[in-house]
Amino acid sequence: MIKVLNSAVPIACWSCSIGHNDFTLFCPHCSKIQPPPGGDFFSVFGLERRLNIDLTALEHEFHRLSRKVHPDRFARADENERQWSLADTALLNDAYRTLKDPLRRTEYLLKLEGAEVGDGEESREKKSARAPADLLEEVFDLNMQLEEMRMSRELGETDQVLETSLLEAKRKFEGLLSAVDSDLHELWRVWDEGGKAARQAAQKAMVALLDRRRYLSNLVRDVSETLGFAIHTQ
Repeated sequence: MIKVLNSAVPIACWSCSIGHNDFTLFCPHCSKIQPPPGGDFFSVFGLERRLNIDLTALEHEFHRLSRKVHPDRFARADENERQWSLADTALLNDAYRTLKDPLRRTEYLLKLEGAEVGDGEESREKKSARAPADLLEEVFDLNMQLEEMRMSRELGETDQVLETSLLEAKRKFEGLLSAVDSDLHELWRVWDEGGKAARQAAQKAMVALLDRRRYLSNLVRDVSETLGFAIHTQ
């Protein structure tokens, strides 16, 4: 029979048979490693589903748990424990990479809440169809300039005026990206502190902002690649 230790959804430990939360990596009673837990990435670190999180505490907990589940510590354990060590380590790495990055954390939480968030793998046609209405004319002109620049490069020519225009466009879109990030940070606060209605409104706004940010990032990347810049865009 399963004994329950502060768990609304208990599962039995494979070693001692005492029930525990289904998102823990180790049995709180006998300390034995457990199979990869259910739940979400937040629960793996004992966090609430929030967008503003303590990154220092997250890093500390990640390193603490990583040491505990490291495969070297289970080299002489039975086969199940060795496999669980590998699986738990992979889970921790995925969870940490997602939660430490503000954009990936936002997209992940929105998906947990059932929102449809783009994954960046859409075709160019679909991305173009979702171009922000306020940028349609500028994007059309930009694409024309980019094509002209590519043709000039293929011919070994340099068009200083065109290059200057593209640099100005790049700076403008980078500024728009910064504005999107500021708006997202404000919506994090609304999400974390607001009620149901406020969260629903914030969720809708964040999905739209993430789409806008993804589109702007693609524009900055296209301009940078055409101009030959080695940059990294999120």
